[in-house]
Amino acid sequence: MAPSTRILFPAAIVAIALTLPALAQGKAITGVDALRAWNLVVLGNLESSSEVEGRTFVGGNLTGSSSNYGIRATTSPNGQPGLTVVGNVTGSHKNLNNGSGAAIGGNVTSGFNLNGPNQTVQVGGMIRNTNVNQNSVLSNLDASNPAFGLGLQQQKTDLKGSMGSLSFEMGTLKLNSQLTVQGNRGTFTAQPNAQGLAVFNISAADLDKIGEIQFNLNGADTAIVNVSGRSINLNDNFLGGTNNLGERVIWNFPEAEDLTLTTAWGGSVLAPLADAETRNYIQGSAVFGNLKQNGAMRIGTFTGGYSTSPSGGGSSGGDSSTGGGAVPVPEPGMVGLFGLGVAGLILWRRRRANSPPVRPADDRSDDE
Repeated sequence: MAPSTRILFPAAIVAIALTLPALAQGKAITGVDALRAWNLVVLGNLESSSEVEGRTFVGGNLTGSSSNYGIRATTSPNGQPGLTVVGNVTGSHKNLNNGSGAAIGGNVTSGFNLNGPNQTVQVGGMIRNTNVNQNSVLSNLDASNPAFGLGLQQQKTDLKGSMGSLSFEMGTLKLNSQLTVQGNRGTFTAQPNAQGLAVFNISAADLDKIGEIQFNLNGADTAIVNVSGRSINLNDNFLGGTNNLGERVIWNFPEAEDLTLTTAWGGSVLAPLADAETRNYIQGSAVFGNLKQNGAMRIGTFTGGYSTSPSGGGSSGGDSSTGGGAVPVPEPGMVGLFGLGVAGLILWRRRRANSPPVRPADDRSDDE
């Protein structure tokens, strides 16, 4: 008995170590890849009374009245669920559609309506008021698997750092395309470089003077519109409509602290520092610091080839696997696995403390 007791802890360590390569294979989605993966990324809190057609990531809490997620079925990148919330989900019922599923770090008191089959909802804390409809709901995961909540926290940290870096990087790109204003109309005429990248600059004050926007992309793979200013009001109309602009056009607001959108908006929006409010839809991807959402996020997420070049400047059409603008970070699973190892150590120590003492062989009586 004594030898087996002595090797219990080393065996546990070996078992955990052997699982590290398999469990840490998932690559963090950061930088420009986040615009491809999610329809909406809110680094802080989301208060919503609307819907997101694609996938949603919320780094804080999800609150508000009834809202809808995964309206249109999309391919899951890296196994990401339709809704990820690092904090709690409160307010009225949230609707999950098209088998999108969810990963929630905290508690779900609002409840979910799981519409459609093959959904899996994972919850770190408790969940109530949920219409499961023959789907799978796993709750209190933090109690049995500390890696779950730690992994979500790491995912938030990775995203927050990389989105800020991406926005800053894009804001430093060299201007190469022309904006002309005639009366109330602003025309963005792309003059893409050899990599298909077009860059425009405009101030928030000048953007506010424009009432109508038109894009001539001229074959540009990615068009970036850098908008300077801390307070942003988006209230323009798009000549020719908003269709497909989000797939190629990124509106970058690296300085914005307040952003209000009142009209339908064409193009993906990158404002990682902003407290934002939407009152109409955005067709494309969007990243905000915090968001009060009263307008839908429509599918048409960014598909351009923008990536970070070795020199630090942006490029387009290259290998996007680096996730443009991403700051190197640890694999998201590693922090969770460290927590799992610590939990294993605690469990071993408790078992050892509760086990009866084992006498050395030399101390045993001769009559045994």
